[in-house]
Amino acid sequence: DYPVQYQYEFVKGIYDGLNGFKAKSLEDAKKINETAKHRCVALCIETRPDFAGEKEIKRVLDFGCTRMEIGVQILDDEIYKHINRAHTIQDVVSATKNLKDAGFKVGYHIMPGLPKSSPEKDLKLFRMVFDDEKFKPDQLKIYPTMVMKNSGLEKDFLKGKYKPYTLDETQELLIEMFKIIPEYCRTMRVMRQFAPEYIVAGTTRISLRKDLDEDLRERKVKIKEIRFREIGFALQNGEKVNKNYELKVLEYNASGGKEYFIQAVNKDNILFGLLRLRIPSDLQNNFIDELKNSALIREIHVYGQALELGVKGVSAGQHTGIGKELMKKAEKIIRKLRNRKIKKIAVISGIGAREYYRKLGYELDKWYMIKRIL
Repeated sequence: DYPVQYQYEFVKGIYDGLNGFKAKSLEDAKKINETAKHRCVALCIETRPDFAGEKEIKRVLDFGCTRMEIGVQILDDEIYKHINRAHTIQDVVSATKNLKDAGFKVGYHIMPGLPKSSPEKDLKLFRMVFDDEKFKPDQLKIYPTMVMKNSGLEKDFLKGKYKPYTLDETQELLIEMFKIIPEYCRTMRVMRQFAPEYIVAGTTRISLRKDLDEDLRERKVKIKEIRFREIGFALQNGEKVNKNYELKVLEYNASGGKEYFIQAVNKDNILFGLLRLRIPSDLQNNFIDELKNSALIREIHVYGQALELGVKGVSAGQHTGIGKELMKKAEKIIRKLRNRKIKKIAVISGIGAREYYRKLGYELDKWYMIKRIL
């Protein structure tokens, strides 16, 4: 919602900062950053569902953005109206589809404990996030409601009209929510960090995510979400990791398209890497010209220890060829589909990752790295 010119200036400043000097334009700054020492390999922007339409999407593509997170909070129009959210569930549906069809990774911010909700309602509506094909985000941030100073909610709380969940209620609800999250989704964060002096009421334990992880492991609860299965966390927890992995493909329908979630996992379901491939429902009428008749690679990520550029890894993880295997698998799936409308593959790539895709035969076409299907 900032002035558009300021947005462009701010984002250009990010690239200039990484590059170490001021470029003449944003396009120049991005071009320099493709091969700079300090590269922007991913750029995430958080916004509202009603600020994620075609116009905004094209603007953030100019910025080099690869992931968009939208404040969904809860899928309930009555609650949206009560808290003056000023958007609807339909805005969430439209934003989700537009973002996926533009190749973005999509994150939802979910807020249990809002006025007029309950733990039972929160859980029911959270199930809908993954049961209903109109939603199905790739990533989540879960922020239990806090009562902040100088807010309308503070007035209701002081009048006794609003009662926040206790820590125990919040923790038990989150455990039930974690059981629902599917293997194609990653929970990026639990709890939002605010200075204590601004919080009037609500759960304030910043370590809640860590406590949850420990509780779930102690209870031996089977959790499928991505972060819980990553190799880095398995090694951090002292687990002995079998380095032999295979590629598995999960197919599901979402936002009017077909998703292929390709993951490199071992026999214990420890995750080494993943790729998100999407086939939009209407291949010929994408609102972005460069994506017409195109399959979309919305994300490729390999987990493990980060290494210096040019340094080869000695263990399973980043820079050991898993990424290339995932890309080959995606291309193989597309060719097997024998869909004559699919003429090319487009990758939404961070500016600093473009060189990687060039080595795999992809070329830059405006905002995307693209390869023709032979």
